[in-house]
Amino acid sequence: MSKAPILILALQRTSTSTRYKALIWLLTFFTYTSYHLSRRPITIVKNALHKNCIFNISMTALGNETYMNETKQFPACNDTSWIPFDHAHPYQDYFGALDVSYLAGYAVGMFFSGHIAERMNLRYFLSSGMMLSGLLTMAFGFGYSWNIHSLVYFIIVQIVCGLVQSTGWPGVVTCMGNWFGKGRRGVIMAIWNAHTSLGNILGGLIAALFLKPYWEAHGYWMWSFFYPGLIIMVMGIIVFLLLVPHPSDVNLPSTDSSQRRNFQQETAPLINDTEATSDEEEASGSLLQSSRSNRSSLSSEGEKAISFINALKIPGVVEFALCLFFAKLVSYTFLYWLPEYIKQEMTEHVTLDDPDSTAGLLSTLVDVGGIFGGIFAGSLADASKSSALTCSIMLVLSIPMMVLYKIFGSLSMSNAVGLLLATGFLVNGPYCLITTSVSADLGTHPSLSSNAKALATVTAIIDGTGSIGAAIGPGITAIIEGTNKLTAVKMDIIFGILIGSNIFALAMLSRLIYKEVREIRQRRRFSS
Repeated sequence: MSKAPILILALQRTSTSTRYKALIWLLTFFTYTSYHLSRRPITIVKNALHKNCIFNISMTALGNETYMNETKQFPACNDTSWIPFDHAHPYQDYFGALDVSYLAGYAVGMFFSGHIAERMNLRYFLSSGMMLSGLLTMAFGFGYSWNIHSLVYFIIVQIVCGLVQSTGWPGVVTCMGNWFGKGRRGVIMAIWNAHTSLGNILGGLIAALFLKPYWEAHGYWMWSFFYPGLIIMVMGIIVFLLLVPHPSDVNLPSTDSSQRRNFQQETAPLINDTEATSDEEEASGSLLQSSRSNRSSLSSEGEKAISFINALKIPGVVEFALCLFFAKLVSYTFLYWLPEYIKQEMTEHVTLDDPDSTAGLLSTLVDVGGIFGGIFAGSLADASKSSALTCSIMLVLSIPMMVLYKIFGSLSMSNAVGLLLATGFLVNGPYCLITTSVSADLGTHPSLSSNAKALATVTAIIDGTGSIGAAIGPGITAIIEGTNKLTAVKMDIIFGILIGSNIFALAMLSRLIYKEVREIRQRRRFSS
């Protein structure tokens, strides 16, 4: 009997391909975890940049003027707001400018990063993006130690950070698409996509930790940015040393080789016919050339990168991209606005000893629910073979859940926890499914003849379109927050926008939903 550890024996029984897949799965998982971990702190630290120690218990509107009936001091809150975010009114506009700057840079960068990723070794592409992301995350925090109070500095840091952060998603999705076939891609990538929520949770916890009163005399919110920046830089080094972007890099067959073999078998008779006479050969030369090209390109080397226009012509790309525009608008509005909303609303009903830290911790529950929502969406999509229908079900259910959270979420701590988890489950499920399994499936669509270099561009188009919505959502929220309307009216408007966005997201998928329903009916008729 072997004395080797059980884990070693298990590894010996697995194939080389399986071991590499496990490595890629784990490596890309923690890679994108670090991306989200490093972009999360700003959403938590905003409550420290503007302490807002006084909050309104009730307000009365009279004509065009608003009068404060009663005010109350937050417990253990010292007004140590950071200039220029210390002003009473413009601070919402400044925070909105920070959010929009980052997300606009990210959205613009996403459309370029896909093209660059197709033409560059993904190991270099990802590791360089991670190193730069870490430095720029730290640069925001160093504004504290360098005593920088220029809004322009923070906006420039956010824009450039958004640009380099856009390297992450096309890179990791392309690696996963290269290594994993379509068999159980929905479940595999849904579990894998937990990195988004895990990164948000860890980033939120780290940022909230350094907002404790003890740290006010020891660097304070600077460390909320420093350590996430350090973590992504360390992961960048690991990626540079270990990442294998494509099976062909280690002389293993591609996951879509079976699709290539099927394509060759289907076109073989046509090829034989074209070789019979010179006239037929000339007439079908383009088909012969296409087939031979697919036979010879058993690796990604030599494949021509797909153009932006051709990527848009892939069935489903436009619909899912537009759906993600609205779905990501909702998800990122929660991500950037929720800590401030929780702090404002819950303090009217629940006593919070440390409002900044508590609001940050509670906001991470949306991401906890999102982990399970993404896994559920991926499993349901795999079982039903209907990604659009899966998204539509969760989009519909998320509407009443957001209404319930608005009405009851701030009344007690237990209400907040339960409703935040449920809201995150339903809101983030479609977003996770579209950005992972759907993007990978469309990037390896049969119409592409298994062109491995199309995946990064398709992923960039879909997520780039979604990122535009992600930039618009927090920007609109900041504008609404900066008005002189009653707080309750502001909340009604914002939640109305979120619910309306979900309805539009659902409408974008109407054609695909109809198509999938017809396919389900046909499969049932065939099976009966």
